[in-house]
Amino acid sequence: MTAPAADGTFDALLCDLDGVLRHWDAGLAPRLEEEYGLAPGAFHGTAFRPERLLPAVTGAVTDEAWREAVAEDFAPACGSLARARALVAEWTDTPATVDPEVRELLTTVGRRVPVVLVTNATSRLDADLASLGLTGLAHAVVNSSREGVAKPDAGIFRVAAGRAGVPAGRCLFVDDTPGHVTAARALGMTAHHHRDNTSLRRVLAPLLAA
Repeated sequence: MTAPAADGTFDALLCDLDGVLRHWDAGLAPRLEEEYGLAPGAFHGTAFRPERLLPAVTGAVTDEAWREAVAEDFAPACGSLARARALVAEWTDTPATVDPEVRELLTTVGRRVPVVLVTNATSRLDADLASLGLTGLAHAVVNSSREGVAKPDAGIFRVAAGRAGVPAGRCLFVDDTPGHVTAARALGMTAHHHRDNTSLRRVLAPLLAA
């Protein structure tokens, strides 16, 4: 559901990356768990638990340090650190994909208003964007690891609105995580919980038709 600005329009688009524009193979974690003899759910429960992930996405540690720590966490279950590092390398080297329809929508909207990518990401984000051909797609990229603050903290939304040069109340924020959408709305932003491209196209319709 989208909570609209008072007049139903907006002057900037602030867009999440993962789960909206960039997608990861949902079957990767189960395959790795089976290959390396891990319990179901162990991969995400280890690599993405808050105390491990948050330092990486707020810039306290580098992407490389985070992944090495994850390998160390996996070492007992994998039988050795070398085998755990092989697991992490396989995970790291698996490419993401870009949703071509969302890319087209952002490109079109970007001809009318500033588009800012707002993502909880690590220090390797620039390299990831380059490998996917996304460098320059947005007017700006707000990377949590550079800002030292991650969604849903209000600070990252204020940074994003500032990069767009638009008051928070004139921004549309798109994210696939409900808690991030709620946080954006608390700052007065128009916010859309992304579930599918049909509803995204609908909320962007005023700019697509301009």
